[in-house]
Order: sequence, then C-alpha cells, then structure tokens
Amino acid sequence: MRKELLFGFSIMALVVLATIVLLPWGNIESGHMGLLMLSLVVVAIMLGFPTAFTLMGMGMIFTFIAYSFADPSLALSNTLSLMVQRAYAVMTNDVLISIPLFVFMGYLVERANLIEKLFRSLHLALVRVPGSLAVATIVTCAIFATATGIVGAVVTLMGLLAFPAMLKAGYDTRVSAGCITAGGCLGILIPPSVLLIVYGATAGVSVVQLYAGAFFPGIMLAGLYIGYVIILAKFKPKLMPPLSMEERKVPLPMSYTELGEKISQKVIPAILIGLKGKRNLHVRPVELLQSLMIALLPLLVFAIFTGSIYKVVTAPVEAVAGMELMQMGDAGSGAAEEESSSGLSLPPGAEKTDSGGLSLPPGAEEDKPAAAPAMSADEAKAAEAAAAAAAAKALEPRDAPTWFWVMTAIFAAMLAIYYLLLTWVRLEIFKMLLGSFFPLAILIMFVLGSIVFGLATPTEAAAIGAIGGVILAAAYKQLNMRVIRESVFLTAKTGAMVCWLFVGSSIFSAAFALLGGQTLVEKWVLSLGLSPMEFLILAQVIIFFLGWPLEWTEIIVIFMPIFVPLLDDFGINPLFFGLLVALNLQTAFLSPPVAMSAFYLKGVAPPHVTLNQIFAGMLPFMGIQILAIVLLYTFPAIGLWLPEVLYK
Repeated sequence: MRKELLFGFSIMALVVLATIVLLPWGNIESGHMGLLMLSLVVVAIMLGFPTAFTLMGMGMIFTFIAYSFADPSLALSNTLSLMVQRAYAVMTNDVLISIPLFVFMGYLVERANLIEKLFRSLHLALVRVPGSLAVATIVTCAIFATATGIVGAVVTLMGLLAFPAMLKAGYDTRVSAGCITAGGCLGILIPPSVLLIVYGATAGVSVVQLYAGAFFPGIMLAGLYIGYVIILAKFKPKLMPPLSMEERKVPLPMSYTELGEKISQKVIPAILIGLKGKRNLHVRPVELLQSLMIALLPLLVFAIFTGSIYKVVTAPVEAVAGMELMQMGDAGSGAAEEESSSGLSLPPGAEKTDSGGLSLPPGAEEDKPAAAPAMSADEAKAAEAAAAAAAAKALEPRDAPTWFWVMTAIFAAMLAIYYLLLTWVRLEIFKMLLGSFFPLAILIMFVLGSIVFGLATPTEAAAIGAIGGVILAAAYKQLNMRVIRESVFLTAKTGAMVCWLFVGSSIFSAAFALLGGQTLVEKWVLSLGLSPMEFLILAQVIIFFLGWPLEWTEIIVIFMPIFVPLLDDFGINPLFFGLLVALNLQTAFLSPPVAMSAFYLKGVAPPHVTLNQIFAGMLPFMGIQILAIVLLYTFPAIGLWLPEVLYK
C-alpha cells in the first residue's frame, strides 16, 4: 500500500513540476490548467488518496500557480488568505449543522432494534400480497432509509435480517438481493436525505424546497419497486413462493379469542356489544376500552393530520408569507455564504464593500431611484383606503383548494374500508405495528412535517430528530453509554468528513475558476448548440459514469459547482436538476462494476451467494430507476408540484 501511495504521489509531483516549468510558455487563463487540475484530482482519488485533502492540496498548489502568474510577490499571501476565507465560509454555513444531527438520529434509530420488529409486523400485514416477504423488505428499507439516510447501514442490516429469511422461504437469490440493494438506496432520495442537504448547500438551493420536491419522487420510486415485485410474483410464483398457512398464524390474546368466538370477528361491533354487558364474558371493561382506543387511533391520526393541513392551506396570506420567510431563513443564510464558498472566486482586484457588494470602479456611481412625485390629498386618501382594504383581505382566511378535498375524500374512503375489514387478527397485527412502525412514522412526521409546513428550519428539525432518536432508544431500553459513545463517534466521523469535503471543494472550485476552467467548460458546452433536454441527458450520463469510481459526496462537491452555473444558460430549474441527480446517483449505486450496495450485501450474505448473483438481481431495479428518471423528466410536476403549492 505504501508503494502504491508513493507511486501515485510521485506521478502527481512530476505532473505539477512539469506544469510549473511549462507555465511561462502557457496561457493561465485558457482553462487548460483547470482541466489538468480536475483530471489530477480524479486520478488521485481513484488511487486511494483522501478526497478532502486531495481537493485542498490540489486547490492550494494550483491557486499558488495562478496567483504566481499574476503577481509572484503576493502569491503565497493570497493563497493562504483564500484558504482561510473559504474555510471560514464553510464554518459559518448554518445549513451544514443539520447533517451531524440527522446522522446522529440515524445511528440511534439503528441501535434501537426497531427494524426486526418492523420487518416482522409488515410481513404479517402484507401476507396476502404476492411476494409479501419482498414487499415487506422494500417497505422496511424505505422506512429505515427515511429514518437514517445511510445506504451502507440499511443494506447491511437488511442483509443480516431479511436476506436469510427470504432464502429460507424459497425466494430466488437474485430477486432477494435486488430487493435489499435497491431498497437500501432509497435513503439517497427520500428525505431527510443528507445528499439533498449537501446539494442544497453546494448549489445554493433551499433545502426545504428540495425535501418537498423529493417527497413524491421517492414514493414513486418505492412504488415502482413494489409494483415490479408484485407483478413478478404473480406471473412467476416459483421465484417468490407464498407462505404456508402455518407461517401466517398470528397468536391472539385470550380476550380477543373470546370476543371473536362469542360475539363477532369484527372488532368495532364486538367491542360495542361487549361494553353493553349483555353477554357472559370474562373480558374486563378496561380491556375493551383499551382495545377500542387502539382501534380508533387511525381515525384520531387522520383527524389531526387533516386538521393541520387544513389550517396551513387556509391560513391568511400574511401568515403564509411569514411562514415562507422563516422556511427560507436557515437555507438562505447558509446559501449566501456557501455560494461564495463553492462558487467562483472574485477576480483579482475586486473587493467587497461593507454592505456586502462589490466595490465600483472609479467614476462609477450607483443608480439611485428617482424621488416619487408628490400626491394630492384625495390621491393620498384613496391610496390609504386601498392599502387598508388590501391589508384586511390579506388577513382573511383562504378557501381550501380542490386537491385538499380530493385527498381528504380518498383517505376517508381508505379509513372506512379499513374499519369494515378490521378483525381481531388484523388488530393484533396493528398492535405489532404500533410498537415498531408508528414510533418511526411519528418521528419522521415530526421532522419532515415541521420542515415542509414551515414550523421549523432544517437545522431545528434535525435537532428535533436527534432528540426523538434518543427518546426512541430510551423507550426500547437500548440507551446506554456504549450506544451513545458509538453514535457520537460515528456522527463526528461522518460530520468531519462532510465538512472537510466542503472546505476542500471550496478551495478547489476557487482555483478552478482562477485558472479559467469554469469559463472553458461553459464555452465548450454552449458551443455544442444543445437543447435543454440534450444538456440534461449529457449531464446525467456524465454523472452516471462518475458514480462508478466516485462516492456521491465527491460527485456533489466537485462536479456540481461545474454543472450548476450552466443551468441558467439552458433555463433549467436547479431544484429540478438536483432531483434528477439524486435519482441518477441511486442508479450509480446499483450499476456494476463498482456498485457499492452489492459489496455491502456481499459482506454479510451467506458464503454460497456470489457477487454475480447480486449484480444480476440489481439490474432490473436499475432499469426501474432509469424509468423513474424518464418519468420525472417527462412529468416535472412529480417533483415540482409540492414545492410550488407550499411555497408559491
């Protein structure tokens, strides 16, 4: 290993030395030096050098080269000043605070041992669905990915939990491997995704809007996975045989058995008749009331959820405006700093004024608005009356939109069907879900709901999630010093990696701009005469191939500052581009030969499971992800409708 590192370092040293020697005969502003730096960074990362320090090292060397060409006497001073300014800009970016908090929440949830109970209860709840074990695996992966956002943790844990159960049930090895690897990658897209936070901070896009935009694409992708599994199990049952009747049995308490035998298998009628006391029952009224409260919990959640949404969509205009300002506050404060840290550096000689803008050249003055003409007394009174009417109208509640009533009717119909089909066996399964699924669902609802509906900024919601993770671990008696120590250590390790990546990316992007690399790339892309669709296809193909040798963090912090400035030239929404990138990077996680999910699963799979079998199982799901990208591009409203409704 030392020989390989020494060999790679020697190659880079020779290239940098040759660059310095040839510098007087070259043109520093042509952009070719920037492309050389970009190529060296990719080669160094593939050789195994740490990404963050490679970015910083290359950025410092080439920044020194760029400043030496302009003024050798100030090269060292300007280079060190740039490094300090870029590091400070990352340190003052409030958005990045949410990353370690979300990661800490994920590690605590992982150690609360909820996933085994969740998998078992979902399996029993979906037992009548074709391929129920595979469907339960994908749903569990989606929920766990939502709570953690860590691909490796989800794939590894589900490989230990679900993979042996699927193989024991007679499921095909390739289908089982595909379900686990594809389901584990959902954490890249489904909020609270760390990738979306990093992209938002890099591209200057609101994390709040990114989370709202990724909600429906994430559900769509999980739904496509489940639909594929159900159709495959329906037409090829040998690949996913149904469970035997013995495995479908759910042990019932004595009280449930007695109520079912003496009164009815339907829960609500049996409880109401039992409360009248006309039957000779050995069930206490307290037990009946407890069962009734458990059975009515979905109705209570539906009422609270519908009422909360109704309050938001009918809020006065002024309240909505204030909500939007609060939502954008956290993302905006960090985006302004991050724009300077991940975007282009200022040209030599340009300085910032005290007000934050660029200093004007000598002789230039700011345009000042002309004074408004004086109004007459009648005009002033009319203006005051119009302003008062507008203020009164702004305070009036709005009418609920049509989509709210449609969604309410759909959920009400689903709830009515649920109560018509509610038996004692289903109530027992529901109780199992209460102990596994609903704690996670409530945690996710509080975190994402507080972000999407403007009750908290992403950083504040992440703090709520971290506290919720501690409460969950304590409720399931898994909170001890060992768990806290491991979670804090892993969180610090992950958070330090991301923050150092941002510092390195900031220095690298500044050097790339000083060397003219961004200008060269922009001129080359514009010279191709591409349409917006062709540019999107080109960008997504490049990102897809970059996903083979590089991690998603490296792709976001290195290449997004190159792609994002080009979006304005093609009229592409950065929010929409970020959703496409998130979907694309999921595809890269499943594409051989460097599919990280496959190696995560292989590390915990039984010895007889080969890597080729895992690759073969992932290919259909990779095709589904490509289909999801096409659907998102064809119907942008899938990702843009919710942000437009909530933040227009």
